[in-house]
Amino acid sequence: MLGWFRVVAVAEACSWAGLLVGMFFKYVTATGELGVKVFGPIHGALFVLYVVGVLLSAREAGWSRGAVVLGLACAVPPFCSLWFERRMAARAAAAGQPA
Repeated sequence: MLGWFRVVAVAEACSWAGLLVGMFFKYVTATGELGVKVFGPIHGALFVLYVVGVLLSAREAGWSRGAVVLGLACAVPPFCSLWFERRMAARAAAAGQPA
């Protein structure tokens, strides 16, 4: 499960990057909405998968409520999902759990 969570966290961060680039072109340069139209729904779906991944990984790995709340909060700011995934992977490695 933690391996799947890693993939989802990285994909969610990449979709954030695409959405931010799309928003730059839409709002700053005013050259089009294509990036937002493409990456908006992709990011939305990956955001939901990330939230599900936090909940399922927490159940499997026995994360505390605080860790779950932190993981869910890390879904909102750009790229924080990567930081949280690395933190939980390091904790799992230190505890001897398979990734």
